[in-house]
Order: sequence, then C-alpha cells, then structure tokens
Amino acid sequence: VQLVESGGGLVQAGGSLRLSCAASGRIFNINAMCWYRQAPGKQRELCATITSGGTINYADSVKGRFTISRDNAKNTVYLQMNSLKPEDTAVYYCAALTVEGNSWGQGTQVTVSS
Repeated sequence: VQLVESGGGLVQAGGSLRLSCAASGRIFNINAMCWYRQAPGKQRELCATITSGGTINYADSVKGRFTISRDNAKNTVYLQMNSLKPEDTAVYYCAALTVEGNSWGQGTQVTVSS
C-alpha cells in the first residue's frame, strides 16, 4: 500500500486544517487507517483510527477537535482538525494497517502559531 499525505501548513491557534491521505496499491488488505503525529523531541503519537468496518477512535488529546473520515470512492482518508493549538504542531503521518504489515506516508508538517 502506498500513501500520500497532503494538506499540512501554517495556521494560527484556533484555526482549522484538513489533511488528506490517498491510498493506492493493495488497498483491499487494509484493516484500518490511522493518523499519527510526531512533535520534535517526542514519540510518535496515535491521533485517530478508522477501521474497515467504520469504527473510529481518537486520542484524548484530540477528541472533540479532530475528525477522521474516509471516502471509499477516492481511497482517501481525511483528518479534519479544528480549534488547533500550538501543541498540535507536529509532522502528521498517515498509516495503513494490513495483514501484510503497516505502510506509512511521508508525513506532512502542521505548524500552529500562538
């Protein structure tokens, strides 16, 4: 599975961004799609997950502000991020969890200014 993220950028605190992750390849093997983030000097953090059956989970740090969704026709997963905070600044990665292993995108930078 190949993943390409887009939609990162610079935004002021309180603003919004929508990240996209387009999947290609053996997408029929995907069990779940996830958004992770990694801030400088910190471990990679799982933000949101959507399974092939539609179950959605969020980290407490983003619950109520971020929304994960997918468009099956476009093989794309989205992360709508609202009420952004400076602590949301990180590189955001899309991941596909499959029976053959996990695939990662290249990451997209999100910077939230105070």
